[in-house]
Amino acid sequence: MKKALVVVGFIALIVVIFLSLAQKPHPKVIATGNTAHQPIDFFPKAYQCSECKMPIGSKKFAGEVVAADGKTRFFDDVGCLGAWLAKQPFKNEATVWVYTLDTRRWIDGRRAWYSLFENTPMGYGFGAYERKKAGMIDFETMVKRMQKGENLANRDYAKKLMEKRADGGN
Repeated sequence: MKKALVVVGFIALIVVIFLSLAQKPHPKVIATGNTAHQPIDFFPKAYQCSECKMPIGSKKFAGEVVAADGKTRFFDDVGCLGAWLAKQPFKNEATVWVYTLDTRRWIDGRRAWYSLFENTPMGYGFGAYERKKAGMIDFETMVKRMQKGENLANRDYAKKLMEKRADGGN
């Protein structure tokens, strides 16, 4: 009888765990209806990155892409945004938003400047800035570097980039 109660209790515990997991909201990948093509402010972990599928924990390195139909996709790392956007047929028509590290606001991602050595969620190293500083690159260059694997997540490239930086280059 004691063994039966232990088994029933164990089964009940498993059922309770599964039910509690099922009730947690899952992060969204796409927001629809953004016909104004404006950035959508969000709470941490409300959305997941359209490229790497990680929940977005902060706006700090985040980006958004709004398609012509108002569908907004979210990114935890501007490197993910660049990699994803490069593969899209509507890449040139999309509205791109990035959250800047210097002014802490959403700006047009195509007008932002990108640093190369940030500690970003996916380790690509690109941080968005509104104001240009020495050594920063533009949006198109950042996207091209993501396509070619020229980012800090590529250890060989990162090593070369660090050596160049130590020698005073960009």
